[in-house]
Amino acid sequence: MESIYIFIVGAIVLLAISDLIVGVSNDAVNFLNSAIGSKVISFRNIMILASIGVAVGAVSSNGMMEIARKGIFNPEAFFFDEIMIIFLAVMITDILILDLFNSWGLPTSTTVSIVFELLGAAVVMSIIKIMNSGGNLGDLNYFINTEKASEIILGILLSIFIAFSIGALIQWLSRLILTFNFEKKSIYLNSIFGALSLSSIINFILIKGIKGTQYSDIQFDQLGGLTINGYIDANQLEFWIISLLMWFIVSIFLIKSYRVDIYKVIIAIGTFSLALAFAGNDLVNFIGVPIAAIESYNGWISSNINSYEYSMDILSEKVNTKPIYLLISGLIMVVTLWFSSKAKNVLKTSIDLSDQNNVDEKFKSNSIGILLVNIGRGLNNMFISIAPKSLLNKIEKSFDSSGIDDFSASINRPSFDKLRASLNLVVAAILISIATSYTLPLSTTYVTFMVAMGTSLSDRAWGKESAIYRVSGVVSVIGGWFLTAFSAFSICGLIVFLIHIGNMYSIIAIIITIALIIYKNHIKFKKKGDIKI
Repeated sequence: MESIYIFIVGAIVLLAISDLIVGVSNDAVNFLNSAIGSKVISFRNIMILASIGVAVGAVSSNGMMEIARKGIFNPEAFFFDEIMIIFLAVMITDILILDLFNSWGLPTSTTVSIVFELLGAAVVMSIIKIMNSGGNLGDLNYFINTEKASEIILGILLSIFIAFSIGALIQWLSRLILTFNFEKKSIYLNSIFGALSLSSIINFILIKGIKGTQYSDIQFDQLGGLTINGYIDANQLEFWIISLLMWFIVSIFLIKSYRVDIYKVIIAIGTFSLALAFAGNDLVNFIGVPIAAIESYNGWISSNINSYEYSMDILSEKVNTKPIYLLISGLIMVVTLWFSSKAKNVLKTSIDLSDQNNVDEKFKSNSIGILLVNIGRGLNNMFISIAPKSLLNKIEKSFDSSGIDDFSASINRPSFDKLRASLNLVVAAILISIATSYTLPLSTTYVTFMVAMGTSLSDRAWGKESAIYRVSGVVSVIGGWFLTAFSAFSICGLIVFLIHIGNMYSIIAIIITIALIIYKNHIKFKKKGDIKI
């Protein structure tokens, strides 16, 4: 019996490596989009910044591991043999779904996939237990952490609409004030923008980086006996004020004395910070389950209790992930970042949807996209009919990009300018910081993608000819997110059922089948040739 679980744990660990690769390939769009799309930093330097951010974020991700252990289900309600089936099913399903989305070039949420996989697997295993014990479906509440699961799902859905709306509003106001000729504005105006942006990003790094480490809950005499978390929470306003003043002075000094491009600085630091946030927040999606599986196995093997009698209370205890696991995971993610062609495929979709120029549209029009465009045009016409002529002229002048050399270039032209790239990073950082401060669940993919789409809308990147295709593309991506949730839940639940009835035979058959599907996708993808972004 023990040999079966050694095989399962080994399979889960190997699957975790594959999951890291396919996961990073999809999530890289979150922090590479703005820097690559604006083309203000060389690709090599962007990758170096992102790699450092991923490595630092991976080491600081310890505090996020609990979602895989007790965030969705109640571990004490399951025995060891049942929990191992759940964990194996989750890893198999995750690799399948993420690889499919990478091949399609669609960004999706690794958070949503892991949440719904855990939910689907736990629900099916719970139903099996209920049926075997003669209970009823009302007993599901004992097995599933319904309150936490509902909170996570609601938070993720809300983040879609909030990110899009705030991204659109802030981009519109910023463009109205700074125009497309923002670099010719006064040093003080650009310094104010730099101070606001850099303060937001630094605060974001503090909250997402330092507060996530295993040292954040240790008390320090130098901080008046407070923990790092406690000190940051107690002094957030002071941090903001000091940071704003400091970065305002630094921005003026850099622009005046060294003619530094403050927008380039914002994009560089913002790319690093979002890469850090991705690794710190999303690493649990790839290694949270394998680590929980290893700890479960170690607990069971030292107990001398039958696998079908050993309760999984151990998973309710506080997580202390070994630094070596985090370090190895970080290295795998960094290597993937540099060499994954599928990451470029997903990145191209996001950049093309937000491109200020005309591009070969990837998506065809659909009825929902056409309806939304018509509604948008109707609202725009209504605004034009009631707004004062002077205001309309001011808006038109601010949003006129016809004289901008960057967009008229035929070679190596950016997809959008530095102002939009900066705001994409800053707004995403602020929203993720707020959610983290209040322990609200969200998907970093949904936030960063929808902020980018919101800023694209406000910046008139979706023109008369391209709007229908771009909006239809966004609708298709969002539809893919719902498909992720549905397929993660149903496929993972099905795999749990098949393993339950077929044991080792089902495990081997399922792993071989999934491997063949992924191999077929790989061969098909290679035929597309090199992806240009």
